[in-house]
Amino acid sequence: MNGNRKGDLAEYYAVTFLWDMGLEVYKNCGCTGLVDLIAMAEDGTIVLFDVKTETLNSNMASDRSEEQKQLGVHLLVFNPETRQFRFMDHRDETTYTRYRDKQHPQLDLVCGDAGC
Repeated sequence: MNGNRKGDLAEYYAVTFLWDMGLEVYKNCGCTGLVDLIAMAEDGTIVLFDVKTETLNSNMASDRSEEQKQLGVHLLVFNPETRQFRFMDHRDETTYTRYRDKQHPQLDLVCGDAGC
């Protein structure tokens, strides 16, 4: 399978993954851009995602552009072998959302104390 097809597969899996988390998901209709998916929580909070396909030789910690960092884009990493996702922890950030790290719900800054 070529790289573009792997990326398409990852994005479609990401849509269903985020739906399962209770988010509405909107896909970038173009093939380029800073964001692959825009997700909206029930309270109207918007979360931006760039979907990456995991490879053996990639260093994804540095894959966000400066513009993506400024916009707060989250990297959602897809493993094509297991078809599982994980949220990339960014070295340049000290905040996390429940969408990136299910193990730290006390640090949920997207939904706050109200929950989503």
